[in-house]
Amino acid sequence: MIVGTPREIKNHEYRVGLTPESAAELVRHGHRVLIERGAGEGIGAHDAEYEAAGAALVADAAQIFAEADMIVKVKEPQPAERAMLRGGQILFTYLHLAPDADQTRDLVASGAICIAYETVTDRHGGLPLLKPMSQVAGRMSVHAGANALEKAHGGRGVLLGGVPGVMPGKVAIIGGGVVGFNAAQMAAGLGADVTILDRSPEVLERLGIHFENRAKTRFSNAHNLHECVTEADLVIGAVLIPGAAAPKLVTREMLGDMKRGAVLVDVAIDQGGCFETSRPTTHADPTYVIDEVVHYCVANMPGAVARTSTYALNNVTLPHTLRIADDGWKQALSDDPCLAEGLNVWNNQVTCQPVAENLGYRHVPVTRALNA
Repeated sequence: MIVGTPREIKNHEYRVGLTPESAAELVRHGHRVLIERGAGEGIGAHDAEYEAAGAALVADAAQIFAEADMIVKVKEPQPAERAMLRGGQILFTYLHLAPDADQTRDLVASGAICIAYETVTDRHGGLPLLKPMSQVAGRMSVHAGANALEKAHGGRGVLLGGVPGVMPGKVAIIGGGVVGFNAAQMAAGLGADVTILDRSPEVLERLGIHFENRAKTRFSNAHNLHECVTEADLVIGAVLIPGAAAPKLVTREMLGDMKRGAVLVDVAIDQGGCFETSRPTTHADPTYVIDEVVHYCVANMPGAVARTSTYALNNVTLPHTLRIADDGWKQALSDDPCLAEGLNVWNNQVTCQPVAENLGYRHVPVTRALNA
């Protein structure tokens, strides 16, 4: 199979779909690997390293999209990239389709076979290809929030850890999954006053045992959510419903009761955001203010720490990339029901039920694609 990786073109996205080491593994399996020149520069992987790995360097993305049987990326294809996809071509990347009607329409029209990292599961119902980026984003959310809290950046001027004689900042984390857990670790490590909200008693019990007195847990209902959000200096949205748009848990009305200069960090922005006032921002212009509350809604947070993120991502995606390349997408997905959960678009149809429900498409079961 010919496997191609173009340079990412989303704003301030420095990650790359394949590291030189991953390219070398594909070559060892007998595949031809095409890499756009400069694709790895953002992680310090130079063209010479890809050549040494056995990959072929090409001048531009157009050649990769024209020749490759499978495109391996990091972020969802941008409009110019979607226009180059062709029927039967495999696209393996993050997609986050539920809140993105334009991308979904273009992928359906392309006829490409689109497999999304974020809906691939494991035997326990986890999301192994999303997990490393959730770990990164969760940890980064506290860094980003602490920075936005500085007065020069529009915040309240609060140091999360406080100092002797001065109370620490209050952090409310909505969601106790991978993002929330990692955010709580960072915030508690700084000495902040941390509260984690979740609706699962099992999750709350696990978090309580882990953090003991370093973080508090509360059941997420309307009253507790409002109380925690309005008392917080920093609110981190860490809600995820796999494949579906995130629920809007913090309303515009709540902002009126929040502290002036408080900060909202919406890690769920890739899935549409869990704050009613959220809209995607970029690393170039990461924040905006509504009702004197600072919003940080960067849609590719891990791209800022591109080297760490790329290697963490390749650690979990490479086995699946090899399986698809070695066996073909249909055999690979037939053999692995967890990987089959990643199929979102096939044959001009939507095969991911939450995406179909969110965007009004007829849902076609993955089994129909595999048996066609």
